[in-house]
Formats: sequence, structure tokens, C-alpha cells
Amino acid sequence: MNEGAGIESTQKKSLSWKGLELFPIGKVLRQYNLRKAKQDARAAMNVALLDIPQSMAYALIAGLPVQTGIFCASLSTITGPVLASSRFIMLGPSNATAVMLLSVFLSLGYSPGQALIALPLLLLLVAIFMTVGAFCKVAGITQYISKAVICGYITAAAFLIIINQLKTVCGLHVPRAATFVESLGNFSAGLGKTDTDALIVSGITLVSYLLLKRFAKGLPTIALSLVVTAVVVYVLRPYGLEPEMLSGINASSWPLTLPTFQWKEFTEIAGGALAVAFLAMLESSSIAKSLAAQAGDRIDLNQQMLSMGAATFASSLGGGMAVSGSLTRSMLNFRSKPATRMSSVFSGTILIVALFLFGDKIAYLPRAALATLVILVGISLINPEQIRLMLKTTRNDATVFLVTFVGGLILPLDTAIYLGAAISIGLFVRQAARPELREISFDEQGNLLERAPEVQKHRRPEIAIVHVEGDLFFASSDVFLDQMRHLAEHPDLRIIILRMRNARHLDATAASTMMELTRFARSKGSDLIVSGVHPELETVMRQSGLLDLIGEKNFFRYSPENPTISTRDALKRAREITGVDSADITIYTADKGKDHA
Repeated sequence: MNEGAGIESTQKKSLSWKGLELFPIGKVLRQYNLRKAKQDARAAMNVALLDIPQSMAYALIAGLPVQTGIFCASLSTITGPVLASSRFIMLGPSNATAVMLLSVFLSLGYSPGQALIALPLLLLLVAIFMTVGAFCKVAGITQYISKAVICGYITAAAFLIIINQLKTVCGLHVPRAATFVESLGNFSAGLGKTDTDALIVSGITLVSYLLLKRFAKGLPTIALSLVVTAVVVYVLRPYGLEPEMLSGINASSWPLTLPTFQWKEFTEIAGGALAVAFLAMLESSSIAKSLAAQAGDRIDLNQQMLSMGAATFASSLGGGMAVSGSLTRSMLNFRSKPATRMSSVFSGTILIVALFLFGDKIAYLPRAALATLVILVGISLINPEQIRLMLKTTRNDATVFLVTFVGGLILPLDTAIYLGAAISIGLFVRQAARPELREISFDEQGNLLERAPEVQKHRRPEIAIVHVEGDLFFASSDVFLDQMRHLAEHPDLRIIILRMRNARHLDATAASTMMELTRFARSKGSDLIVSGVHPELETVMRQSGLLDLIGEKNFFRYSPENPTISTRDALKRAREITGVDSADITIYTADKGKDHA
């Protein structure tokens, strides 16, 4: 029995607050056994072999010492599962957060030394944003951010990764820049000083990687490529090959970093910290939902966000970097079939042991070799199929993708992702806020027929049934009121029945709009009836005073046993008000066929 099946059924209650569990791993430990431990250990070993070179690569992407990536990976994989919801997500550095860190520090004009000093405070702010966001249940905002934003951001980030590592591949020491366009200019200007030794090392690494990928499938290709390159460089060193090397790591001097607080620095990096937290939330929620769906597990995104907050806090104190869910390591963990989230704890433990045993051996790795592998990772992030999907599916998706992507090339990435998210939410609100109604009548054979606009001008229905569907909130209120006022102006209209069975998200603005509509209709000699009202909508109507204005006699609740009975009773009430047994009835429904983008 795995965690998804067995742990959920435990009858023991966990410590919780505000709907979030404060020690969910306790449920795992209460049912843990040797069989599960062996299964978790196998998965952990697979992930750790990938984690070591990846973590160093992500630190290099962020412009930080390679040890910050390993410190982050080991600390976050141990602390994250204590509060996590998913048994598959492997926390640690990722491409997305690494390149965001680079962009934030470059946009602030920080040197590598300044960035390293400011990093603990930035991570502390990220941890606070994530923790507060988890308790405020903000993870739900991810449903309003389209995949086009993520696709555009990742594509732009890939270009920035590639151009920033190309200078290392060529052995150049050119000024750093916050954007792809500036970085490309600096790289082009320095090409005349290309170092031949760096290019040779890059060539050796590329050939090693391609051969291993072709003939050694299933093995840790990235790690083996670095080992092969290190051996070849060591052999060729007496013949004059002298590339720039990485610095070894002395694990015994692992730093405890306490954030230093200065108000000026705080105001400078707060915006960047919010961008990192926002991006990590988007990235991790996307991975968590995908893996949970495949495994049949349940996932609480706010719980997962809380675990990232805790892991980021540990990383801020332990000399690490920004924490997110890693797609490649999480997918490897998923395929390795861990029994519980303890596989993550084991993986972090393996990383720490490896760091103490082999940390000093990192000094044998050429910097250009790691940069070459980072470029290969960057190229793999560019997904032509996804880009084609975003550009061809809808105009909204294409707009959001292009705005985010182009913005990511010419602006700092934190600005680009805010811009993309704002466009995504704006287009969603625009579409949700423009309901369209069409008039449906019957032909002589009794078939439903959409009436032409010119016929509608002369049509004077006595009873209008309006199907209100979707989101009825502040953004849609003005348009809804205009359309309904236009309908209420028909001189022969006596009754408007709002069928609200499929209406959602009624708020104070929309309730106020419906009150205005009720008063306007009555001023024109008509009346308003509502039917199919769910309990949550009734609560808003009652608290706002709308129910009192409409009146209980004109209010009909939704019945799960008979979904149409409320409309039938509303028609009976309409006939009672009009005093006639027969009336012309026109049905208005949402026009789903139009593209309001």
C-alpha cells in the first residue's frame, strides 16, 4: 500500500491550523516499515545521482557558487517533506527560479559578491511570502494564469540561460546584463577574446554527452559526462590544456547564513522576492497537479506551498538558493515509484554524505564543461510543440505567449512574468465580463430557433426566461445590467425570470446590479423572478438585501432532486402576476459560440 492509498485512510488526526497540516509526515512515519524504506531508498539513490550535477548547474545559471545549489537541494529535500502534500515533488533549485534569481540581481545591478550577501534576505522574504500565501489560500490563483504565461517565460528564460553560458563556453569575461538583448550585445562584443582551451573542453563535453546519451541509456548522463571530461582534461593537462576550473567544496565549513536587514536593501529586493515566490508557486503547482493526476493521489496546493516556504527558510539559513519543484527530478522520482515522501528525505541525506566525501573533487571539473551541459538543458526547455500550440489555438493564448516571451527577451524576467500574468488575468476577466444573450424562440414545427436581430427589435415577449451562466462578479456587472435594462425596456414585457442554476461567484457588486435591475424593471411595469438559486448564491442575496427586495414569492431555490422544478414554479408565479393563462415566452441563453477575445 502506498502513501496515496494507505496514509489517507488513517484515522489519527494530525496537528493542523487554518486548514493546513503542520506535521503531515507524522502520518507517514506512523505506518512506515522496512519494505517502504527499501523502496524509498532506491528512488532516492536515482534522484541523488541526477541532483548533484543539476544543482551545480542551476547555481551556475543563477551566477552563484556551485555549492549554493547543492546546499539548497540537500536542505530542501529534507525539510520540505515534513510539510508537503505530494509524495513525488522533489524540492530544490530549478531552471525557472535560478534564471529568475539571475535576472533579479542583474536588474538591481548587484555584483556576484553583492548578490551572495543579499541572497539570504531575499530567500527569507520568499519564505515569508510563501508561508503567508499558503495560510491565505492564494494557491488558487494559479487557475487564472494560463499555460501560455509559463510557456512564454520558460522559452525566454531558455534564451537567457544559453546566452549567459555561451560566454563561459568561449572563455569570455564580459559584463553581465539583466536581459537577453543586452547579454547578446555583450557576448558579441567580446567574441574576439575567445579562449581556445575553453572551446576544446566544451567540445569534449558535448561529444561525451551525446555518446553516453546514445549508448548508455538509463545511466546518469550528465554526471558521467562531467566525469569523462574531467578525466580527459587531467590526461591532457601536461600537453598544455589549462581551462578554468570550478572551486572545490569544503563541506566541513558549511556556513550558517543569517540575513542582514537594511531598509534600503529590503525595498530593493522585495519585488524580486515576490516574483520568485510567484514563479515557484506556478511551477510547483503545475508539476504537483500533473503527477497527482497520474498517480491517483490528492494534492493540496496550499499545503505544498507551505512546504516550499519551510524549505526556502532552511535554504536561507544554510547558504542555499531559491527553492521550487524540479520537473526533471520529480519525474525521475515518480518513475522510480517511491512508497512515501521519505524518498525525498533519503535523497537529501545522500547529497550531504556525498558532499562530505567528494566535495573537494569538484575542483577537477572545468567550468566550461558544466556550462556546456547547462546550455543543453536550456535547449531542452524550448518546446516547439508547445509553442506551436500556444500560437495556433486561440488569439488569447498567442497574445499572452508573445507578450511574455518578447517581454522576457527585452525586460528583466521578473517584470516579464508579471506582465504575462497581468495579460492572462486581464483577458480572462474580459471574457468572463462580457456575457452575450441571444433570443431563442420556436418555429412552426416546434424546433428551437435563434431569432435575427432585426426581428428582435419588433418582438415584444411578455415573459422572458434568461439563463445566467458562468461568473457573475464585479467585472461582468455593468455589461449584464446594460443588456438586462435593454431587455426590460420592451413595452410588452411583464416578467423577467433569471434562471441562475449555473451562475457562480456572485459578489456585492453583482448583487447591487441585480437590485438596480429589479427597481428598473418595476419602474417599467415589469417584475423580476429568480429561479434555480444555489445555497451559496442565496447567502449573498440574503446578506446584501437583494432577497428582501425581490421577495420570497419571487424567489425559487434549486432542487437537486428535480433541477427544472424551480423554473416551472417561476413560470406559475409569472402567470399569477400577469393574471393570464397563456403568454409569449422567449428564452435567452449565453452565446457560447462567439469568441469574445
